[in-house]
Amino acid sequence: MMKFQKSEFFYQLVALVLSFLVVHTVYVGLVRPNADAVLEAERQAIAAQQESGETVTIERSAWVVLKDYEQEACFILMFWVMAIMGLKAQAVGAQRKLLSQSLVKIEEGRRVLPEDARKLARPLEALPQPERGFLLPRALRAALNRYGSTGSVADVSSVVRDLCDTEADRLDSELSMVRYITWAIPSIGFIGTVRGIGTALGNAHEAVAGNIAAVTASLGVAFNSTFVALLISIVIMFLTHQITLMQERMVMETQDYCDDNLIRHMQS
Repeated sequence: MMKFQKSEFFYQLVALVLSFLVVHTVYVGLVRPNADAVLEAERQAIAAQQESGETVTIERSAWVVLKDYEQEACFILMFWVMAIMGLKAQAVGAQRKLLSQSLVKIEEGRRVLPEDARKLARPLEALPQPERGFLLPRALRAALNRYGSTGSVADVSSVVRDLCDTEADRLDSELSMVRYITWAIPSIGFIGTVRGIGTALGNAHEAVAGNIAAVTASLGVAFNSTFVALLISIVIMFLTHQITLMQERMVMETQDYCDDNLIRHMQS
């Protein structure tokens, strides 16, 4: 378990660094140059409008919406949390594969006695790592060990249920980082809103003098950052609920597997 936690921490650290490098490279090489070009074209169009008196329609550009540092930070966090959830989903998928295998070979109609527990547990102990640490083999081993020592089917059901509940709590606690990032993304968007509004208020004297360009640019930062952060938050929340549902289903299917393939064959 400690080895897995260290490898997971290293994976998360590498995923964060890669997310930062990829997103920052795209922003430096693509997003901000295009945004600067669009803004320059808008300034030229406005200057030409003032000279000619004609009305010019300024279209909203996606490059301008995405160009600020808050949006960049939101995308870095988005790809980071998606990498973390991908690792969680892969782990759940690996555990669910065991549910389609016959880990305890009990013929239909056969009754398992307490003295059979040791024999049935041997194939589980011979499983390779990391499969031995998965929930299903651990639940089956715990059930057989309890049955061999007490001979009570009620105790077996209790130990399987308690182990599954503990695993569900552990999986839920391991999603704390995912939930934190999901909360942090809209928070970063609101930081951009505060920064933009604060800058706009600082340029209020220019608006009074008739130059509203600085104020509108600052308000654009405020609204664009919140807009992008909320959109990303919607996607991440959906993925978070999906990975939570996958984990809960895996735990419930494990408990059903133990009931159908082992406990119902036991005899007090």
